[in-house]
Amino acid sequence: MKSYKTIKEEGYYLFEEKKSRFIGRAKPINTEQEALDYIQEIKTACWDATHNCYAYSVDSDALFQRYSDDGEPQGTAGLPMLEVIRKKNLQNVVVVVTRYFGGILLGAGGLVRAYSKACAGALEDAEEIFVQPCLKLNIPIEYHLSGKIQNMLLTEGFVIADTDYTHEVKYTVYSPVEKKELLEQKIREITGGVLRIEEVGIEKIRIDDRGNVLENKNKEKKE
Repeated sequence: MKSYKTIKEEGYYLFEEKKSRFIGRAKPINTEQEALDYIQEIKTACWDATHNCYAYSVDSDALFQRYSDDGEPQGTAGLPMLEVIRKKNLQNVVVVVTRYFGGILLGAGGLVRAYSKACAGALEDAEEIFVQPCLKLNIPIEYHLSGKIQNMLLTEGFVIADTDYTHEVKYTVYSPVEKKELLEQKIREITGGVLRIEEVGIEKIRIDDRGNVLENKNKEKKE
């Protein structure tokens, strides 16, 4: 399981250039087949469009990057779209840009700019997020130490997903695998050597640019 940057949800961007309408659509995906299915979905829905150009980047067991100019002059649509995806360092995304020709030729440079703009606009609307495989841990702690533990977790960059208050405080925390030893060390320092951690499993967590956990997917339970 690898960390990567992707998009949160489907994105949409529409603009007009010299009477041609460009509609950019972006979607997060997990497999190449999902990318192909989405491309076909847009082609079916926009069957009357002049062009439905696309680009996608999928990193599962291997990296797959594909694009299509769909009848536009070679190198003026799909490849510039893929370059936008690459520059943003995004994975597991597909972008389709639909063009309704308005009767005025844009030239090669104009087409590159238009398709790049539509792709970038759709990705921006979809919101970039970070996906990271993390250990999910439950950490029970006595009330008088909970403030120090909470401050340490936030300072060291651990993600607090939930806090449960009963006879003690129980934090549900996401930790990168490589930072587990650091977490244990910090807890021992605060508690005077006492360490209680329940390891629930590994999950891919989706984090926005403010550090908020959006949702949890693809949980891998420990045996």
